[in-house]
Amino acid sequence: MRGNGGRMPSGAAAMPRHLLSMADLDAGAIRTILDTATQMQDVQRREVKKIPTLRGRTIINLFFEDSTRTRSSFEIAGKWMSADTINITGKGSSASKGESLRDTVRTIDAMGVDALVIRHGASGAAHQVAGWVDAHVINAGDGTHEHPTQALLDAYTMEQRLGSLEGKHVAIVGDLTHSRVVRSNLISLRRLGADVTLVAPPTLMPSGIGAWSAAEGFTLSHDLDAVLGGKGSGEAARPVDALMMLRVQKERMSGGFFPTAREYTVGYGLTRDRLNRLCDANPEIVICHPGPMNRGLEISADAADAAQSLVLDQVSAGVAVRMSVLYHLLAGEESPTESGATSEGSAA
Repeated sequence: MRGNGGRMPSGAAAMPRHLLSMADLDAGAIRTILDTATQMQDVQRREVKKIPTLRGRTIINLFFEDSTRTRSSFEIAGKWMSADTINITGKGSSASKGESLRDTVRTIDAMGVDALVIRHGASGAAHQVAGWVDAHVINAGDGTHEHPTQALLDAYTMEQRLGSLEGKHVAIVGDLTHSRVVRSNLISLRRLGADVTLVAPPTLMPSGIGAWSAAEGFTLSHDLDAVLGGKGSGEAARPVDALMMLRVQKERMSGGFFPTAREYTVGYGLTRDRLNRLCDANPEIVICHPGPMNRGLEISADAADAAQSLVLDQVSAGVAVRMSVLYHLLAGEESPTESGATSEGSAA
């Protein structure tokens, strides 16, 4: 096997060989990644954004679905750490000629690459790929299953503003059925001690989520205003510390999940009126969205651009967190400091 097999610096939490699901990481491993991301974010603030940590490593970003944030941030993360980073899209690969996923990834792996960052429209694709190749595999989103690095950057962003997430109340609102983000976030937020409430219309609540809720200890609701403590909600709800709005994934919908876009916004959108009520009730609340946003549908322009919005902070955190993930999978046993991640004189 190429690479270091996921070895960690002495005293750090053990890492898996691949990052396929947030379930692969216990609370200690999550904390290790987030702590290292703090050091990696210092690199972003430098005039020369280059460290030698992954010099000599080759990373392939293999994306079968469109992406702006995830693919770009993985590419930047690899390049800032001096890795050779190559982007391949589904349309730019032999898969467009009918080659199977297995043959595509085995061909790439045979070239001696160190890591495959893969996004694919089929749930479970990353898990399959990990069984076919010697390279480290990072799941950059598989169907409606998971998106672990998004969950890590979301937690990192919230902690930067709120401090520890232990005991914080996070509400995740929107298209839960088609979201891979919500599954990863539920695992990471619960392991970091947050209380989580999921809010969606009945048609966008995933099948079997009631049993999962009972097992994992999160709450379900169909009434956004009740969760947010808004008008007409009756007894005041517990204050929400962080509100995450999920994109309505129209491209994955083949049926009528809600009557009209306007009715969805009225019931489940973060409108200007809801934003004002939220900020009056809790001026410290933060608003997140994994992007891309449907402005005017699940989130108003006022909310997306509000002072409480962390949307651009999430994008910035994505580079630091993905640098941390790549470091822990590929860099061996050196600490970030020893490998140049925090040394001002380490630019290559």
